[in-house]
Amino acid sequence: MTAATRTDLLALDTDTLAALANRGLVKRAAREVAAGDGPLPELDPNGTLRGTCPDGNTVVLPPGTGLDGGSCTCGAPGVCRHRIALVLAHQHAAADGPTPPGPAPGGGPATSGAPAPAPMWSPGALDDEALTAAVGARAVAAARRTLARGCTARLHHARPDDPQPVAELAACTVRFPVPGELGFAVTDAAQDRRGEMIALAVWAFRAADGRPTVTLGDPSAPDPGIPAVLDTALDLARDLLLDGAVHAGPVLTASLHRVRGELADRSLHWPADLVADLIGQLDAYASRSADHRPGETALLLAELHARHRAAARPGASRSEILGVRETAETPLRRVRLTALGCRIRGTATTRSAEIYLAHPAAGTVLVLRRGWDVPADGSPPTGHALGARRIAGHRLDALARGNVVSESAVRSAARELRLGRGRAAAGTVTPVGGSWTDLPAPLLLTDLDAHLRTLEGRPPWLIRPRIAAESLHVVRLSAVEGIRYDAGEQRLEAPVRDAVGNPATLAATHDPVCPGSLDALAAALGSGAVTHVSAVVRRAAGRTVLEPAALLAGDTVIVPDLAPGTGSTALSPAAPPPADPAAADLAEALAALADTAHRGLRHPDGPTLTRLDRTAARLDRGGLATTAGLLRAFAHAMRAGDPEAAARTWSDAVVRVAVTVEAHRESAGRP
Repeated sequence: MTAATRTDLLALDTDTLAALANRGLVKRAAREVAAGDGPLPELDPNGTLRGTCPDGNTVVLPPGTGLDGGSCTCGAPGVCRHRIALVLAHQHAAADGPTPPGPAPGGGPATSGAPAPAPMWSPGALDDEALTAAVGARAVAAARRTLARGCTARLHHARPDDPQPVAELAACTVRFPVPGELGFAVTDAAQDRRGEMIALAVWAFRAADGRPTVTLGDPSAPDPGIPAVLDTALDLARDLLLDGAVHAGPVLTASLHRVRGELADRSLHWPADLVADLIGQLDAYASRSADHRPGETALLLAELHARHRAAARPGASRSEILGVRETAETPLRRVRLTALGCRIRGTATTRSAEIYLAHPAAGTVLVLRRGWDVPADGSPPTGHALGARRIAGHRLDALARGNVVSESAVRSAARELRLGRGRAAAGTVTPVGGSWTDLPAPLLLTDLDAHLRTLEGRPPWLIRPRIAAESLHVVRLSAVEGIRYDAGEQRLEAPVRDAVGNPATLAATHDPVCPGSLDALAAALGSGAVTHVSAVVRRAAGRTVLEPAALLAGDTVIVPDLAPGTGSTALSPAAPPPADPAAADLAEALAALADTAHRGLRHPDGPTLTRLDRTAARLDRGGLATTAGLLRAFAHAMRAGDPEAAARTWSDAVVRVAVTVEAHRESAGRP
């Protein structure tokens, strides 16, 4: 029995120890300690914990530093099992019974027995001297260089039900499991950037003063205004709008490639991403691929205009609108992810998969994407067939249903995941089991209405950060109240209730690429065994809609898009949905604007202008007078033969329509 205890070491639970080392070392050390083969802990008056292991190795853990600040004679790099064993042995000794009072690290009182509940605290309360002692002067200097460029953090402050402060930085997430101790902070950043990220997180908490988000940087620095390269991107978008995708040539595409690179070099990540998407649409049209969609091209042009306008407003948060304070890519240390299913998409010539992986430590969802060309001389693969394809050495269907541990993962600013090449790229993949039920909020939702209320008042999607799968969550269900199928829309719907009884509609549409998807979904929902669903959560026509990627029944994850079958199961028919004239008119307006952009504003089309006039009249009658007026102004500029005015009024109209569509979808039918 020791004379006193180290409160910092008593606060380290198994998950934190595994994050600081790895789960295999923790399990091995725990077995050794349980068998009586662990070190005998001895605490010096100054708080240094020492122990000699049965194999002769000696461990020393000084106070005020993390486990990596200790030493062990075994010579293993990083945190070895001997250090873990000493911590566990110390915890076992403290749990054996009360201990007499004695000195504690940092001059505070020693504890007796099990530690008291963690106090509410903030890492920002510690000064830079303590920070430097914990992470080193070099890491602090690197953090100051990052701070000069600016960065944004989302913070989860300590609460009674969740006492661990967490900072979600653009590059990674930092968690502080031990009150008052920075050396035990856990981060998924690579080891060479760990100290830098901890320093940024501490400064974020210090600057936040209780706020959930904070932007770090020099507030006295002059406003650089809109970067010239963003104006160049807008000029190229104008050229594309005037000429149309129909008449766009390789010179325009080459210019867009150059500008995309310059945007990325300036860390304007969101404009760079959408210009890359524009290039993809032009390439698809040039190759006559079904991947080209005029409506998507129009929305990309609308988004570029919207971001440019929003960023130019005084006081605008350019880090949110342009992504200027995001890190392009961040290597993750040893990352543990929980699969939430996948979606399969395809055209006549391509197939693609999006695998959704929850990162519990960060509270985010990452997306792993892969694409394949359909062989010209073979039948296109279904989603079920794609499940056998290998990604980073593992089958796609295993990655979509399993727990993934990797030491070669890289996260992009848009929360997309890239796994390194090689045999051990994805590390290990094991069955999910009950991992969904242990996910933290907001990854796991039990009250859909409460969650959707937190989203009210957020900016339109046109200017929000371009985060992949930002609306994907696991929802705990309490009931499935039926299954019905709308043959006209080829859409399956099931009324469900969340854990607290809020109603929602689980909905999925048939896709010939995944012919067995709806059958598998109906069978799972009809079994009565489904307890959780991984789905995109959104509002539509006044309802809460869940678009599923996977379902959990017992300890089995069901991924509909990977299911076998031909789609031949007979499903109960559903009544047609109620008509929504405003939604139909807005969709018609967007389609007409997309058609003019596709042809090019220098090439007016009479029937399309007449279509705009009719749509504007219907919107006027429906009370959307401002939107109707913008459509008329655009049609007038086109008839007047003024391309410059037409480009300006088209941008006004398409941004307005896109925002109105989103607002109508989220508010329609609300009391």
